[in-house]
Amino acid sequence: MSLTEAPPAPPAQPEEPRKLTLRKPSTRKRLIPYWLLLPGILWLLVFFALPLVYQASTSVQTGSLEQGFEVTWHFQTYVDALRDYYPQFIRSLLYAGTATILCLLLGYPLAYLIAFKAGRWRNLVLVLVIAPFFTSFLIRTLAWKTILADGGAVVDVLNTLHVLDVTSWLGWTESNRVLATPMAVVCGLTYNFLPFMILPLYTSLERIDGRLHEAAGDLYATPATTFRKVTFPLSMPGVVSGTLLTFIPASGDYVNAELLGSTDTKMVGSVIQSQFLRVLDYPTAAALSFILMAIVLLMVTFYIRRSGTEDLV
Repeated sequence: MSLTEAPPAPPAQPEEPRKLTLRKPSTRKRLIPYWLLLPGILWLLVFFALPLVYQASTSVQTGSLEQGFEVTWHFQTYVDALRDYYPQFIRSLLYAGTATILCLLLGYPLAYLIAFKAGRWRNLVLVLVIAPFFTSFLIRTLAWKTILADGGAVVDVLNTLHVLDVTSWLGWTESNRVLATPMAVVCGLTYNFLPFMILPLYTSLERIDGRLHEAAGDLYATPATTFRKVTFPLSMPGVVSGTLLTFIPASGDYVNAELLGSTDTKMVGSVIQSQFLRVLDYPTAAALSFILMAIVLLMVTFYIRRSGTEDLV
């Protein structure tokens, strides 16, 4: 190397990677989701949690309306209520279960028709499904007293087809009479809660990709096999949601039993209403309410686990 040549430059040192510093969101931004949830939480607290606590305290009280009620932790009220009114509990679950099954049998074909076959008439059919909600629940139930009246067209048709002979043998009707029988109560429950079954079913069926049906057809699956292997399993969230939305309110209903039934068709909701407003036995009414809630909660939990889905959407 000559004296005029510069010495070689040292090798360049690799640059150190820059450290990315993430700025923590401010406290105000972190609290925004909780502020958005606050109205719903307050609503549940005021109109659900507090009444539930009040009813729980009422169920363990003793006393009378004249002398006043006080909390004495009298849990025997639950035992007495269940012993005295267990037929009404069984009747409520039986009527509600029957109405739920009928709603599923009637609602699934209609929901399937709306989802896949209605075409441009889909919106019109959906409006017709929810149209009964525009009328009072009480008026709709009273209308069934006219529909099922003795000597009416419905009773005459059922007599002609000998349907009432079968229902009388089953104990659901009395001779040629439908009104004031278990069948009338179940018909009222089925009619009033049918939209609660159809809408979740339609929502679930409408989400099914039509290409799955085409793929099943390409694999030489019959329509029955396609429904059994593809459509029904994918609609199970709607089935579970619809049955719950039907069974839970139907089991506590008392309007249909009061207007369409008789003293032999009283449901537990009728007993609770009578204990609260007529007999004025508030502890027994509260205990009956909690027993019904516990029974329904256990049945719903078991049903959801057995159905194999917890995604009720």
